[in-house]
Amino acid sequence: MSTASNRSDFVRFALEQGVLRFGEFRVKSGRLSPYFFNAGLFNTGASVGRLAEFYAQALVDSGLAFDMLFGPAYKGIPLSTAAAIALARHPGMAGRDVPFAFNRKEAKDHGEGGVLVGAPLQGRVVIIDDVITAGTSVRESVQLIREAGAEPAAVLIALDRMERAGADDALSAHSAVQEVQATYGIPVVSIASLADIMAVLEGDAGLAAHRPAVQAYRERYGV
Repeated sequence: MSTASNRSDFVRFALEQGVLRFGEFRVKSGRLSPYFFNAGLFNTGASVGRLAEFYAQALVDSGLAFDMLFGPAYKGIPLSTAAAIALARHPGMAGRDVPFAFNRKEAKDHGEGGVLVGAPLQGRVVIIDDVITAGTSVRESVQLIREAGAEPAAVLIALDRMERAGADDALSAHSAVQEVQATYGIPVVSIASLADIMAVLEGDAGLAAHRPAVQAYRERYGV
C-alpha cells in the first residue's frame, strides 16, 4: 500500500465512521470550522482494529526506527494497545513484537506503584495520540520517557489539522504539530492531514460542495 493510498483511505474510513464530518461546527477554540474530526467515535472493536492498522501502516511508511510505543492517558491507552497488536501482525514488521506502555493520571501507591503501566520505557519510544492541540500530553509524555532514560523518537497521530492557534488578529506563526517538532526535535507522523482531506474533496463529486468552505478555512488558519 502506498503512503498516499493509506492517507486517502483513512480519510474515507473516517467519513464512513462519522468521525470526520462536514458542516458548521463551533470548535473548542471558538472558531467556526467547516469540518469536525472526533477520534473518540472510533468506538467499536472493528473500527478501532481498522484504525490501528492505519496507525501501523503510517509508522511503517515513515521509515522511522523505534523500539516501543507509549500512549498518554487517556485516549492514548487504547490507541497504543491496538497499534501494538496491529504492528505485530503487519507484514513489514517481519514478526517483530513491539512492546507498549501507558501512564495513569494519578500515581498508584500499591501493587507495581507509580504512574507507568506496561513494558519498561527504554530505547526509542513513539508517542501515540489522536491529534495534537495544545501539546500538553506530548510535553508530559516526553518528560516521562526522558526521566525513564529512554528517548522520544516521534509522535504518531491520526490527523494533522495543519492549523495555527490564537485569535484571528494574533495567529501563531506555526501549527501545534510544527511547535511540537521544533520544541522537542522529534518528527510528528500523521495518518492523514488537512491536505489529504482537501485531496479527497477534490476527487469526489459527492463531497465537492464542502470544498470551498474547507479551502477558505485553510487559507485563513492553515500553515
